[in-house]
Amino acid sequence: MTFRLSSDAMRLAIPALSLTLLLAAVFWMQPRAVSYVGLNLLFNLAVPIALATIAQMLVMAVNDLDLSMGTFVSFVACVTATFLRDAPVIGVLILAGAIATYAALGVIIHLRNLPSIVVTLGMSFVWGGLAVLLLPAPGGQAPNWVRSLMTVKPPIALMAIVASIAIAAVAHLLVMRSSLGVLIRGIGGNQRSVERAGWSIVGARATAYGLAGLFAVLAGIALVGLTTSADANIALRYTLLSIAGVILGGGEFIGGRVSPIGAVIGALTLTLAGSFLSFLRISPDWQIGAQGAILIIVLALRLMLNRLEKQEKRR
Repeated sequence: MTFRLSSDAMRLAIPALSLTLLLAAVFWMQPRAVSYVGLNLLFNLAVPIALATIAQMLVMAVNDLDLSMGTFVSFVACVTATFLRDAPVIGVLILAGAIATYAALGVIIHLRNLPSIVVTLGMSFVWGGLAVLLLPAPGGQAPNWVRSLMTVKPPIALMAIVASIAIAAVAHLLVMRSSLGVLIRGIGGNQRSVERAGWSIVGARATAYGLAGLFAVLAGIALVGLTTSADANIALRYTLLSIAGVILGGGEFIGGRVSPIGAVIGALTLTLAGSFLSFLRISPDWQIGAQGAILIIVLALRLMLNRLEKQEKRR
């Protein structure tokens, strides 16, 4: 049991080390970034990416994968910049319906035994189409309260850092410390055992997807608060970024092995990676590939760690 705890700590240390090394490299290349304003620019978009990563993590915790995350966050952003500002009641009802739809997806995937990749890929076209109907062209405006919340400047720590810590803490308590989190991770680890224990698999999957929808809605709202407007394609990259953030933070595609704190650190690392690659004057067309290279390096370190763990268990 002692080794298991140390192993989990080592898995969490890899994304933390990656973030530290990347931050040190940025400071070495751009000494002016070592300031309140500089750090605020580096981590400006960290909050919505962290929220989207937690949403993806909840889906991956039950051994599924959500390929509609980017288009869903874009749809939420369009709703936020239009209905949530001009007609708040209707906007809230639309977002509540979107969360309920997410929960229903979990039920349909389980009852019909459908591949989550296929279902969510299909839903990505639905969310994307709805986003285009709401905002055929970039526009809209962030609600005043959302803008005020996302532009708060605490005296000591950055808003992005404070919010990321809060997101990590809430997600950790929800997924790792609560009975609901144990049930969700149990489905990912051994669904039959959970079912034999008398728990409702359908209800747990619906809850996991519903919570994922909630965090994704918060991601879309936060994104509009930072950008002040919306676009139907504003968050398309969030699908890949959220998956990469979960994996970078120590999560796995199967087995219900996830780390909320690691996922947030992974999201911060990917946010910082974009600025780092810009400082290297790498074209935006190549930045996605460069971020993939960073992910491959971290996964290689993870593989070495898993081998060391297996060797230690054999002794």
